[in-house]
Amino acid sequence: MTTQTALQKTEPENAAGDEGIQLLYSLSKEELVRIITDDAKNWLAHDGVWFQSLEKKFGMDVAVDIDTDAWRLFTVIEAKRIMERLGLKPGGGIPALVECLKHRFYARLNLQQCLEVTETRAVFRMIDCRVQSARKRKGLPDHPCKSVGIVEYSGFASTIDPRIQTNCIACPPDEHPEEFWCAWEFTLKP
Repeated sequence: MTTQTALQKTEPENAAGDEGIQLLYSLSKEELVRIITDDAKNWLAHDGVWFQSLEKKFGMDVAVDIDTDAWRLFTVIEAKRIMERLGLKPGGGIPALVECLKHRFYARLNLQQCLEVTETRAVFRMIDCRVQSARKRKGLPDHPCKSVGIVEYSGFASTIDPRIQTNCIACPPDEHPEEFWCAWEFTLKP
């Protein structure tokens, strides 16, 4: 089922009397893209201020621990919703994962790419990360997101297909080349 078909299928039950959703049906494609992008920015802003509040009150280590717990839950929810929207069942392998990565909130905000894609392996790189780029502009060190990323990307990939194993190639606080902020290898195990 295509995304458009899935959305058309849910229109009557979700839209009947909900002014916020009804408004979306009256907008152009360009207006919808702007709204989706802005909503993703709002989500990320909330995530950032939530994290900064924790960091200010409890310190970086506690904030990262709590953030890791939140991502452990959220990444599974996000993967399942994307799969449902795309009409995918668990077990679709690397092709399903590569497609689902294009539909994450981060894909609306960050510049990312999948390369070295085969039926059994893919490398995913975050070329421009909105969070890290903002820190760099402010003269701050890289955000140490590796422990969160391991949970986030492993959970997302294994929700798409439990046979997928995730390996961190590099992620702050690791050193990384200028051409990407973080990189992840996904391998399909038999």
